[in-house]
Amino acid sequence: MNGGAFRSAYLAAAGYETQLAVELTRRGVSVACWHGRLALSEDAPTASAWALNIWRDPRAIPIRSIADGAAKLRALQRNWWPYAPLYYRRAMLIAKRLPYVSAKPLVFPGSAPEAPLGSFTLLAPDLVLASPDCSSPFPNGEARFVEDRAGPPSRAYLKLWEAFALLRRWPQPGETCLDLGASPGGWTWALASLGARVIAVDKAPLNPRIALLPNVTVRQESAFALDPLRWRETQGVVDWLCSDVVAYPRRLLRLVRAWIAAGAAKHVLCTVKFQGETDHDALDAFAQIPGAWLRHLSHNKHEVMVAWGSF
Repeated sequence: MNGGAFRSAYLAAAGYETQLAVELTRRGVSVACWHGRLALSEDAPTASAWALNIWRDPRAIPIRSIADGAAKLRALQRNWWPYAPLYYRRAMLIAKRLPYVSAKPLVFPGSAPEAPLGSFTLLAPDLVLASPDCSSPFPNGEARFVEDRAGPPSRAYLKLWEAFALLRRWPQPGETCLDLGASPGGWTWALASLGARVIAVDKAPLNPRIALLPNVTVRQESAFALDPLRWRETQGVVDWLCSDVVAYPRRLLRLVRAWIAAGAAKHVLCTVKFQGETDHDALDAFAQIPGAWLRHLSHNKHEVMVAWGSF
């Protein structure tokens, strides 16, 4: 494998290699080969919603030994993390000789690490592919948090935390959040825990313990029945429109466009969920919203997080 020919690489989450491959093809990026979950390309790097991490400057580095590999990586920069679908032990021995990188779980609220974190892999025992410039500040794009095992009714809050950490912005005390499709209340709990005022909307009831939180108001109705123009006239502009609602992507797209067009929300954060096949056309339409941010997070399943606003 000639690592010197690669100009970009894209790391897919386990089980989502097909979604990444289709997206790259649609963007005109040719995948030369796969190295585990890492798609290697001879084309220039491009944005990708389905990549946990994008290697934007991969370099092929011949090495004579483990010590030589570590020395050559240190000469490029300080912080590195291995991706090792092959030659695992050798890669870990190289990593052990590099400066320590803390991978302890993040305590939220808190931003993602700011220090540059490069990625490397072994294409052969004597050939390292290393990228000092990567898109994700987390090791192999996988965010880990100190979890709350008692408060939330589900683990859905983790993808919300991950999005906020990457965006480096989250609701502040006194801000208003409209949580659409809130049941059973994982996102409502997370938003309320930040001190925000939360209006939880869902036809299904919230977990009683979440519904009784002092800064939570429950509206038991359909999220799609709300008129954003009327909401702005009667309730004012919400600071955050959040949605983890189960809906077809195009229906959610219409909802998001309507709230943005009405000027009824300062920020939008929603999960685009796929039932069956991935609707890449719908994702492209979300991406065409000026200022939109799309990412398949490490805590996402068959879904993509979309954010919009001043981040």
